[in-house]
Amino acid sequence: MPFYETVFIARQDLGTPQVEELTRQFSEIITKAGGKIAKTENWGLRNLAYRIKKNRKGHYVLIESDTPAEAMIEMERNMRINEDVLRYMTVRLDELSKGPSPIIDKSRRDEEDEDKFEREVA
Repeated sequence: MPFYETVFIARQDLGTPQVEELTRQFSEIITKAGGKIAKTENWGLRNLAYRIKKNRKGHYVLIESDTPAEAMIEMERNMRINEDVLRYMTVRLDELSKGPSPIIDKSRRDEEDEDKFEREVA
């Protein structure tokens, strides 16, 4: 089965439990079709480059999967219908990534740098 990476942006006024429920619903479509979810990452509430449907921010979520193309088409159809999803993008991968995504890795490095700075100042 092919590998896919999907990132979707949910509306800013949703709470974290609602975003997790959306992610669960989309993941369930893949697993019911015989696919496997390799990785799910919630990147949190981030600024958008421009307004989308009157939203300045959005909840970003990454889903990496090993699934048949039909299941991916169905998941994208559900994303298109869902009013809580502002944008989505799916890319086919040659292989699944190892470790955390660069976004998560960068935020961890930034947190470590802040901690280090606070210790040096104190």
